[in-house]
Amino acid sequence: MHVSRYAFAAALALSVAACSTSNDPAPTSLFPEHLTLGNPSGATADINQPTNYLLSKPQYALSYHRDRGIPTWVSWHLDATWRGSAPRQDDFRADNTLPAGWYQVQSTSYSDSGFDRGHQCPSADRTSTVADNSATFLMSNMVPQAPRNNQQTWANFENFTRTFLSSGNEVYIICGSYGKGGTGSGGFATTIDQGRVTVPARFWKVVVVLPTGDNDATRLSDSTRIIAIDTPNDNALSTDWSQYRTSVDAIEAATGLDLFSAVPVLVQQVVEASVDEGPTQ
Repeated sequence: MHVSRYAFAAALALSVAACSTSNDPAPTSLFPEHLTLGNPSGATADINQPTNYLLSKPQYALSYHRDRGIPTWVSWHLDATWRGSAPRQDDFRADNTLPAGWYQVQSTSYSDSGFDRGHQCPSADRTSTVADNSATFLMSNMVPQAPRNNQQTWANFENFTRTFLSSGNEVYIICGSYGKGGTGSGGFATTIDQGRVTVPARFWKVVVVLPTGDNDATRLSDSTRIIAIDTPNDNALSTDWSQYRTSVDAIEAATGLDLFSAVPVLVQQVVEASVDEGPTQ
């Protein structure tokens, strides 16, 4: 599976380069695996849309907000092929694939801010190859996150999500943030990095669990387990992520996004309205 991913990447490299030099929009998604359930904001790789700019990578897709210096949402597919023995790279770095002239958030931009460099697509979801793991350390995949949220609440939910893989499932994950102003280990802040990076008020995540198979967007039904959470960016929050369960509808209302746009509308209406009550261990 990884061979085909990178073959596809190589085949499209010239197209991407041509788009970046001509200022023409790049293809909507170079790696549609990560947008199987839809493009939540209709993001495109168009430099004239700097607040909804699509970065489509082999490992994940995201909508980047240049003026906030963070992604609005990140979406990725996770199955057993994405997991392996590659070690954590810890090579935090600027994303030099952003359009020329845009500020690139640096690995040191969060230093002494009281906020973690909070992965959206987590390192442990991409351990099949060193390149896959390294890609998760691009700063375009980071958001200023209160340490307790990042290291405990969020990490606990990430670990729980990966347990589905061992029972024959694959998962689709979409996460993001909204609002402005959070409380880290050093207190409340609305921005860091001299105002160039916004500190969100809230973090949300939606996990869709499916038996491993094909035609995934059409396989969602009222029996599909969908877990949605919405947490405060606050260092005093509970480490029990299940306390923050909500509905997809509520997240869409708060963010203006359409998370399952590729799923049949009648199915969306059912699955997006419910709040998960399933086991959390």
